[in-house]
This record gives sequence, C-alpha cells and structure tokens, in this order.
Amino acid sequence: MMLPAVNYLAVLVSGIVIFMLGGLWYSPVLFAKPWIALMGRTEEELRAEAAKKSMPLMYFTVFVCGLVTAAVLAIVINNFGATTAGAGACIGALCWLGFAATTSFGSSLFSFEPPKLWLINSTYNLVSFVLAGVILAIWR
Repeated sequence: MMLPAVNYLAVLVSGIVIFMLGGLWYSPVLFAKPWIALMGRTEEELRAEAAKKSMPLMYFTVFVCGLVTAAVLAIVINNFGATTAGAGACIGALCWLGFAATTSFGSSLFSFEPPKLWLINSTYNLVSFVLAGVILAIWR
C-alpha cells in the first residue's frame, strides 16, 4: 500500500495550532479552573508537581504528539481526497469519534475520572482534530 503525499508545511502548521489550542484550552481564559478542580488538585499542588518535572521536555513532547496527530490525519484526509473545509472537518470529527473519544472514554471509566473531566479533555481533542482537518484539507 502506498501512502499519499503529505504537505509537511500544513502538518507543521496544524501541529502548532494543536499545541497553541492546548495552551489556550487549559489556561485560566477557558478551562484551567474546572480542569484542576475535577482532577482533585489545587493550583499549588500542580505547580509543585510541575517543578519536579522537566517542563520544556513535557511541552516538546506534547508538541510532537500534535505533529504526529496532524501527520496521520493528513494521510487519512489525503487518502479520501478531501479538499474542502467541510470535508476536512468531518474527517477530523470522525477520526476523533472513532479513535480518540472512544478510547479515552473507556480509559476514563476505569480510571474513575469525573465525566466532566473527560468532557473537557476530549472536547479539546475534538476541536484539535477538526481544526487540523480543515487546515490539512484546504492546504494541499
């Protein structure tokens, strides 16, 4: 099986968009306070945990994850020949539903996470997949 050609610049931009969306999504502007509360922690506890970790490495790893998501989504979108924003958004949403939403929901059930925590995290993934899908479909 031959994989379709991929626009690597579009993948890079999509990865950056996913990363930046994460920064906004989990910021005080959007969902930081409920997200922290639903995890059963305080801001101080999270800061203390973060101080023990290599934050630059964590940010780099999350960025690479966004790039991998965008690259695989580009392959799927190109395989379907999607060239419109609507088609890219639909493929992104379907990939989220079929892969990210279902697997993360099953994991959250057995991790005994609050459903609202899953909703915040999973909706971030949905928006990421849709935005990346739009970018990758229209930027050939």
